[in-house]
Amino acid sequence: MDLAGMARDVIDTNRYMTLGTTEPDGRPRVSPVYFTHNGYRDFYWVSGPGAHHSANVRARSDVAIVIFDSTAAVGQGRAVYLTARAHEVPEEELAARATAAWANIPEGGARAFAPEELRGEADLRLYVARATKHEVHIRGADPTYGTGIDTRREVIV
Repeated sequence: MDLAGMARDVIDTNRYMTLGTTEPDGRPRVSPVYFTHNGYRDFYWVSGPGAHHSANVRARSDVAIVIFDSTAAVGQGRAVYLTARAHEVPEEELAARATAAWANIPEGGARAFAPEELRGEADLRLYVARATKHEVHIRGADPTYGTGIDTRREVIV
């Protein structure tokens, strides 16, 4: 499998991503969130606007994301690292963005939220992170791409 295919496979076969944001004092904060994606570029999740990571995204839109299978055996792990800019989806974009966010929900995945469930007095909001860089984890022992030590390699998906 080529590296871009590897990245797409990791994204398609996992349901949670680790969202890295920055606290007001500069410390990193990581949060696991259920996600969907559209075109491997836009990554969506639903959270409360009062959540720490939501407040961090409002204050600083630069985020880091890791998607990986935590059940993989030692030495068999695969991961995709994303550099992205995130924001809460504005109400005027909710209809279009909700359609995109729920277009590829896997069977047994989260339910699709209606736009009216994500605005006004609702407890949840829709967030999107637009990836600006994708990297794949290359195991040191990978028979094709390995170099003896684990590395990351940028890919275009």
